[in-house]
Amino acid sequence: MWRKISFVTIGSVLAALLAFAHGGARATGDGFVGTRGSQFVMKGRPFYFNGFNAYWLMYMASDPSTRDKVTDKFGQASKYGMNVARTWAFSDGGYRALQTSPGVYNEDMFKGLDFVVCEAKKHGIYLILSFVNNWEGFGGKKQYVQWARGQGHFLNNDDEFFTDPIVKGYYKNHVKAVLTRVNTITGVAYKDDPTILAWELMNEPRCQSDISGKTIQDWVVEMSSHAKSIDRNHLLEIGLEGFYGESMAEKKQTNPGYGVGTDFISNNRVPQVDFATIHLYPDQWVPGSNEEDQAKFVEKWIQAHANDSKSILGKPLALTEFGKSSRSSGYTVGARDKYFQTIFDNIYNSARNGGAYGGALFWQVMAKGMENWSDGYEVVLEQNPSTVGVIYQQSRRISSLD
Repeated sequence: MWRKISFVTIGSVLAALLAFAHGGARATGDGFVGTRGSQFVMKGRPFYFNGFNAYWLMYMASDPSTRDKVTDKFGQASKYGMNVARTWAFSDGGYRALQTSPGVYNEDMFKGLDFVVCEAKKHGIYLILSFVNNWEGFGGKKQYVQWARGQGHFLNNDDEFFTDPIVKGYYKNHVKAVLTRVNTITGVAYKDDPTILAWELMNEPRCQSDISGKTIQDWVVEMSSHAKSIDRNHLLEIGLEGFYGESMAEKKQTNPGYGVGTDFISNNRVPQVDFATIHLYPDQWVPGSNEEDQAKFVEKWIQAHANDSKSILGKPLALTEFGKSSRSSGYTVGARDKYFQTIFDNIYNSARNGGAYGGALFWQVMAKGMENWSDGYEVVLEQNPSTVGVIYQQSRRISSLD
C-alpha cells in the first residue's frame, strides 16, 4: 500500500498531501502497490493487472522434487503478460500443514512459501496472499474450531470461528506469524516485501448462521485493524464473493437468490479495507439456468459492483476468482474462451473508462501432472493455446493503460 511516505523533498511532501486530499489515497514508496480513489496505483501511476489463482504454490514449493512447477508456472505466466497471482498463505492441520497446531509451524512448508514469494519477484509477479479458508480445504475455519474444542472449549458450530475469543486469538496469531515472517531466501520480512500486493483476510468468508451480516462485519473490523497494526505497507482486502446484505437491502436483488452473511457495501466500507473483491461462478450460483440467463447474471454482477465500488465505496475493485468448469453442462474449450473473453472485455472497458476495476484473476492455473488436483476449472497453459491467446490479449491491452 502507499503507506511508507518518504519525506525527502518538499516536492514529495506536497505530492503526498495532494494525494491524500484527492480521493483518499493510500500512499507508500518502495514499489508497493497503493490506491488513489477507485484506482490502484504504483509510483503515482495507475496500476492494472491480469492474473491467475494457483492455491497449490506453497505445497509444491515445499518439496524440492516438485518445486520446479512453481518456477515454470511463474515463467509461463510472465511470458503471457500476467502480473498478479493469488494463493494461500495457510494450510491448517492435516497432511503437510503449514500450521500443525495453533501457533506451531512446519518450517519446511514456510520455506515453501518463502520460495513462492522469491520466485514471484524474479518473474515480476505480485502476490495476493490469503490467511485462512472459509471452506474445509487446507483446514479452514473448521480446523480452527476443532483446535479450540480440543482444548476443552465448547463451540456449537464452525461459524463460531468469527466470534469465539480463543479462535480469534489463534487467527490473530497466524496473521502475525505470516506478516512478521522473515523470508529465508531474501532476508526480507513479508510485511516489508513489495512483491506482495495485498493480504486477504479469508477466502470467501460466509456465516450462514447470521444472515444479518453483523457477525462478519464485526470480525472484519477487528481483524483488519489487527493486520494493519502490524503491517501498514500493504493493501488489505476481505476475500468477499460480492454478495449484498442488509445495509442497502434493495441491492440484494442482484444476488443469485440467496445471501451468505456478508455485505459487499458495509464490509468494504471498513476504513482498513483498501479495495473490494468479487468472485463469479454462475454455473454454481444459478444452477439449472440456461446459458442466456447465466450471461445476464454475469453482466449484472460485474456492472453492479463496478458502479457501487466507484460511487458508494470510492475504492478499487478486483475480480479475484472466475472460471468455467469442464464438468458443467455444455462445456467446451471454446465456450470457456468465450466466457473469459466476456469477462476480460468488461474489465478492460471499465479500466479504460476510469472505472473501479483494476484487473481480474481466473481460477485457476495448474501444472502438468497435477490431474489429482483437478476441480474442473484448471487451465494447463501449455495444453490450452486458444485460452492462452485470450489471456495474453487481455494482458497486453490492460497493461497498455498503465
